[in-house]
Amino acid sequence: MKAVVIVPTYNEAENIGKLIDYLETKIFPKIKNWQMYILVVDDSSPDGTARVVKKLQKKYKNLHLYLNKRKAGLGGAYLKGMNYATDNLKAKVMFEMDADFSHDPKVIPDFLAKIDEGYDLVLGSRYIKGGSIPDNWGLHRKFLSFFGNLTIRIVLTHFAISDWTTGYRALKTSLFNDLKKEMKRREFSGYTWQIGFLHKTVRKNYKVAEVPIHFVDREYGKSKLGAEYIKNTLLYIFTIRIKELQQFLKFATVGFTAFLVNLTAMEVLHQAFGIRPDNAAMIGAEISIIYNFIMNNLWTFKAQKYTKFGDIAVSFIKFNLATLGSVILQKVIIWIGITYFNPDLYRLYFLIAVIIGIGINYTVYTRFIWKTKS
Repeated sequence: MKAVVIVPTYNEAENIGKLIDYLETKIFPKIKNWQMYILVVDDSSPDGTARVVKKLQKKYKNLHLYLNKRKAGLGGAYLKGMNYATDNLKAKVMFEMDADFSHDPKVIPDFLAKIDEGYDLVLGSRYIKGGSIPDNWGLHRKFLSFFGNLTIRIVLTHFAISDWTTGYRALKTSLFNDLKKEMKRREFSGYTWQIGFLHKTVRKNYKVAEVPIHFVDREYGKSKLGAEYIKNTLLYIFTIRIKELQQFLKFATVGFTAFLVNLTAMEVLHQAFGIRPDNAAMIGAEISIIYNFIMNNLWTFKAQKYTKFGDIAVSFIKFNLATLGSVILQKVIIWIGITYFNPDLYRLYFLIAVIIGIGINYTVYTRFIWKTKS
């Protein structure tokens, strides 16, 4: 299987040759189960970076160069590079790696080991046991780095991942193919690529692992990070979180009115027709499911809504199957309550079942019914 190390460059003539030689002579010979390639994606560097790579291509046949005619930014470079690696090199795994040795090449086998274990995306983390940031960083830079990651974890409410901004990664081509249409948007052309790609990965429930890395400062050249990076990062995480909260509020509104539909149907069926509360709740649940599906498709998940009759029919069947657990949950909890406790408290048992089902239903709807379209 082929693994391609993608290195985006802009004015890295002092670093790129050293990195290529190190990978080719020190790292790749130790990797036995993968065919290793290097793809340099150069943003038309005026310092001659491309010339260095072209010279080394005569020595290393697994070295490739992709030249951007105009500066594409980090995200733009990775998008073009990954498309090239997928289409032309038939890569199964792709690496994101800086040219300046701030990412230790010796960790590449650790990334591949995690890929072999079944992970879709592997992150080089500075903030797990065994990882580190440079000791010579000033207090303000350490503060920005650590609390920057903490801010992202808090705003996106995802704490399982320690290093959201790391630029050292390995990912399966199948993951990239699933996300690439979304990643073409202009907002991901710069350094927001890293956070955006990871955010979409975890929201789609792909498997993510972290391996420790010792991050070091570059010896040659200048860092490209600046105030623009901080601004774009904050703008992205707060914008996407507000959108997600808006969707959840819509879901909650539809869910509350569906609850009223369910409750009303249960009361009418029980009080007017003498149907047992547990059975009345099940019938009411199906009525509310029909209402729930229509409102969620037209409003809550409008961006992913189904419009064709066939798609609506199939998704409605899936929806019914997905919410079957909640219907059974109502039946069981109410039956237990009226059988072994106080039959007059059937409304309380119904409420308990509904509350338990809310979290389950939202997860099912967002991951299986109205998944974000690529």
